[in-house]
Amino acid sequence: MSVSTDGVALTRDLLAFRTVNPPGEERACAAFLGDLLTRAGFSCTLQPVGDGRANLIARIGRGGPAPLVFTGHIDTVPLGAAPWSADPFAGDIRDGRLYGRGSSDMKSGVAAFVAAAISRAADLAAGPEVVLAITAGEETGCDGARALAAAGTIGPAALLLVGEPTANAPMIGHKGALWLKAAMHGVTAHGSMPEHGDNAVYKAARAIVRLSEFDFNVARHPVLGGPTLNVGTVSGGLNINSVPDRAEVGIDVRTIPGMDHARLREGLSGLIGEEAEIDTLFDLPGVWTDPAAPWAARVIAAAAEVTGEPFAAKGPAYFTDASVLTPALGGPPTLILGPGQPEMAHQTDEYAEVARIDQAVEIYRRVLDDWRRAA
Repeated sequence: MSVSTDGVALTRDLLAFRTVNPPGEERACAAFLGDLLTRAGFSCTLQPVGDGRANLIARIGRGGPAPLVFTGHIDTVPLGAAPWSADPFAGDIRDGRLYGRGSSDMKSGVAAFVAAAISRAADLAAGPEVVLAITAGEETGCDGARALAAAGTIGPAALLLVGEPTANAPMIGHKGALWLKAAMHGVTAHGSMPEHGDNAVYKAARAIVRLSEFDFNVARHPVLGGPTLNVGTVSGGLNINSVPDRAEVGIDVRTIPGMDHARLREGLSGLIGEEAEIDTLFDLPGVWTDPAAPWAARVIAAAAEVTGEPFAAKGPAYFTDASVLTPALGGPPTLILGPGQPEMAHQTDEYAEVARIDQAVEIYRRVLDDWRRAA
């Protein structure tokens, strides 16, 4: 495979690694990137996060109290049932679009900041520290980011840049996620004699109605809007002619920064009913950065200069590893900015715009140059 500071070529290299999650198997891809970065002068460490899986932490610079951190994940979602018109692992380019699973979400983002960092490696070696934190397992719950946070190997950061797909528009925050599973219990009986049982599905149905009327009673965020609640799954019963003695409801809550998830869970538990068993499947806080914060403003300015597109304060619909890493790194200004097309994430025939990848490399180079000069 090629060794290049060309972000498009490197994206194509990364697409060849089949890191569909599950099972992930990101270690070979992480090792490939580690080899490139080591040869460029970075100090690289692979952190195991499961069988055949690893994070990559790459460092360069003379240290300092707080590094500039880039992060991105190298796992992808499955291909889906629909047929692709292009080989999802070949990196075919047609009409200015680079096709492949993970091209937008988010191997192009990882390739762009790795390419930018390698192109500036000689200068970065004498400057303040830069860290590239490349993670496994983001698509199934930020597993790699959790491992990084638990290990505490990076420490406080001055700025966190997340290369998730934004079409190079700087995003200054996103909602959090609280996913719950509520299990209701009853007593089984023959379907012809329901009076002898206690129907758990009815309990679930009543709880769903209450959930549909839930009022968060919080002010809307000026950019991210209000929190939301969606019942995404319902299951119950084993056969049609029995009273079901168990039912489960899956609840997806998206929160705005500052909301207390523990208090919210307690409130929802009371609403669902004391008899229900509530399990937390996913608990990630929201992220928010003041766009006027010094480092944030500099990144925003660099993006506007390169793309020619004015900044508009907004956040993506999805959450990112920043939910885990921002608090673990001491709450630095955090921006989500990457070349992928956000609407192409998880789609059949996923693609990234070649021009956007080139733009991202230049944006990241300018951020790195600014970081070195400001030291």
